Amino acid sequence: MMKSRTRSALTATAAALTLSLALTACGGSGSDDGTNADGSKQLTFMFRGGEDEKAAYTEAIKQFEAANEGVKVNMIVTTADEYATKLQAAITGRQIPDVFYVEPGQVQSLATSGVVMDLTEKVEGSDVIDLDNIWEYGVDSYRFDGSVQGEGAIYALPKDIGPFSFGYNKTMFEEAGIELPDVDTPYTLDEFVQVAKELTQDTDGDGELDQWGTGLNVTWNLQAFVWGNGGDWINEAQDTVTVDTPEFAEALQWFADLQNVHGTTPSVEQAQTLDTYQRWMQGEIGFFPVGPWDVSTYNELDFEWDLIPYPSDAGTPATWIGTLGIAASNSTKHPDEAVELVEYLVANVDAQQTLVDAGVQIPNLIDMADEWVADTESKPANKQEFLDVARDYGRALPANNTYSAQWYDEFFVNIQPVLDGDQTAAEYVKEVQPKMQVLLDEAIAASQNAGS
Repeated sequence: MMKSRTRSALTATAAALTLSLALTACGGSGSDDGTNADGSKQLTFMFRGGEDEKAAYTEAIKQFEAANEGVKVNMIVTTADEYATKLQAAITGRQIPDVFYVEPGQVQSLATSGVVMDLTEKVEGSDVIDLDNIWEYGVDSYRFDGSVQGEGAIYALPKDIGPFSFGYNKTMFEEAGIELPDVDTPYTLDEFVQVAKELTQDTDGDGELDQWGTGLNVTWNLQAFVWGNGGDWINEAQDTVTVDTPEFAEALQWFADLQNVHGTTPSVEQAQTLDTYQRWMQGEIGFFPVGPWDVSTYNELDFEWDLIPYPSDAGTPATWIGTLGIAASNSTKHPDEAVELVEYLVANVDAQQTLVDAGVQIPNLIDMADEWVADTESKPANKQEFLDVARDYGRALPANNTYSAQWYDEFFVNIQPVLDGDQTAAEYVKEVQPKMQVLLDEAIAASQNAGS
């Protein structure tokens, strides 16, 4: 499910981008002068995605070429797992695409090494793109003033934002005779556990569980419960790791207890036989996360599903928002056309409609998103939950605005004993915090050195 978020590969790429500073200055697009035999200008657009996204971009690029006579776009598409490695190879090989996907975690290294173009002057006040009509979280994710990410110059524009929402199997609820969740009021943590227990059943009477309340991945789902309990990975100044707090430990222990105490998730052995994503797809899991990139796949499921807020004792839920950006190479032979392509893919109504219809993202344009929510024909029924995350309670992932994600990745390296019930959460967070702090200090130092 989370192929679109391959953080460890991106961490390696960010480091390689910094090292390739000398190479990037002389990079360029495909041919020597960036033109084709017929005199048209050639652009390359590199992105990652599945067949749905590829088909949507194929149509969008056709629309762009029709509106920009004399410009041709060559698409380079990879899988999510391959993208970071292939982008790194393109940069070190001085074959940087004219336009390409970036993530927030790459912005600082790409900007300081001169790989990406500063788009600020071209897009602020542009008559083509209205930044006020694009999600502020998305735009700010690609700002960097040389020391603080989220402020200053714009080095990419968001192709989307990805509110990581929470889904439930409506059919399972109805068959079990359980009242459907409220789409506006989140479960408390105790209420969630109770419902998850009720959903965990041996439906065929063979003595083995074949249906579970939930099956959450700690890497991508713990954030909602930590934030909802008042904890966090890092302080506001982004210089201190804060996982060793009672609020954080309490949330992590609750998460581990879903399996070890309450038995509402498949066991480790059962998950190895068939992972929880596959079990959700087969209708065996009651609650499961849903990102906009999942919608096209989930539309084919054999059961009814919808969105609800994440459980929270605070009354206000929490979760994270992903985003992908589209940047222009600083070494493109056709800077004006490259920026036009970025603007088109990000903000053109027809291009956005193509991507939304493909079920791979929510609308990037705020006014278009409001119309999209009102559409009762498309799934999910409660699309408003995506917008509530975007507008009200979604946050950036903890390492989005730091120079490196290694400090954050370290948290998950040795977490399995907690999930297995062999170590308490309180013990683990005290143990891992100093290791994470060393790596965060190194990331801060690397950022300062790159900036100078």
